[in-house]
Amino acid sequence: MRMTRVGVCRESSGREGRSAHEVPYLAWVAKIPLALRAVNGYLKKYDKGHGIMATIRVGNAPCSWGSLEFEGLENEPVGYGQMLDELVATDYAGTELGDWGYMPTAPDALRAELRQRAVTMLGAFVPVALSQAEAQASGQADAIEAARLLAQVADQTHEPFLVLADDNGTVQERTQNAGRVTPDMALDEAAWRVFARGAERIAAAVRDETGLATVFHHHCAGYVETPDEVARLMELTDPGLVGLVLDTGHYVYGAGGRAEAVTEALERFADRIGYVHFKDCEPAVAQRARDEGWDYFAAVRHGVFCELGNGCVDFPAVLAWLQNHDYEGWVTVEQDVLPGMGTPRDSARRNREYLRSIGL
Repeated sequence: MRMTRVGVCRESSGREGRSAHEVPYLAWVAKIPLALRAVNGYLKKYDKGHGIMATIRVGNAPCSWGSLEFEGLENEPVGYGQMLDELVATDYAGTELGDWGYMPTAPDALRAELRQRAVTMLGAFVPVALSQAEAQASGQADAIEAARLLAQVADQTHEPFLVLADDNGTVQERTQNAGRVTPDMALDEAAWRVFARGAERIAAAVRDETGLATVFHHHCAGYVETPDEVARLMELTDPGLVGLVLDTGHYVYGAGGRAEAVTEALERFADRIGYVHFKDCEPAVAQRARDEGWDYFAAVRHGVFCELGNGCVDFPAVLAWLQNHDYEGWVTVEQDVLPGMGTPRDSARRNREYLRSIGL
């Protein structure tokens, strides 16, 4: 058994020919005795003392090149071939799948694209309107389809995540008030339970069909945006089924722009974090969005998610926390931009240079 992410254990296994019933991991988190966790922590410290350090690897994602899941956006994103070439050229080793259909969905074709560039597939973002019970069946089908593709193209170094999210940007009130959500805009208790049960059912189906883990992506312009909303979903879901991907930029923006919110989240959700997205948040843009009442898309268009190191997220502190808590896995850089915005390759290069400057 090897420690992989924050507080998460899984069995080591080869990828080729793996049965869908060889189900690892996250379910064990809540069941591991504290004494065993302490022993594991001691062994980690012993390894570090002997010069053996867990490695955090760095990926990027199609959203940094303008490939987003939202419908009706103007312009087209950079093609996947160019995106992958630029990702490798700027020194990233992993990618997410992007919106369904952005990359090839035939396993052999996608596997070939990844292998020829030595790129690891890290996960797939699947939006589902979880607060609507009638949308969950089709959402589950989408999640299983994406997870099957992930499982078929994964390499032996990493089991990708099914990254589940709300169908963000589709509810007018939440989209219009992203970054300044108030409690009266939240789900009521009945809707929360519909949402949570749907997330659990999808995660269980993904696990049973593919053996892959599901992590939930909190996201502005959806029903899980603020720190309290993230906490509520974690309270209502089984930690053996639903983990958390902590997205630093979305968390800060959803917390009203408080820079300290990310370090608070690391402590608050330590036992649920399975995966991390490194995204920055430009405080002046976030404040202007609040003052002028911009919706989510206007804030993104004005650069609320800026290049790493230019915003308010304390990435050295985040990295130190991950290292001190034996995080062993991937961080994925995401600089959400609308299609046609900026110069994605140059931003990817500068983001990677910044991470190298802080020791990653």
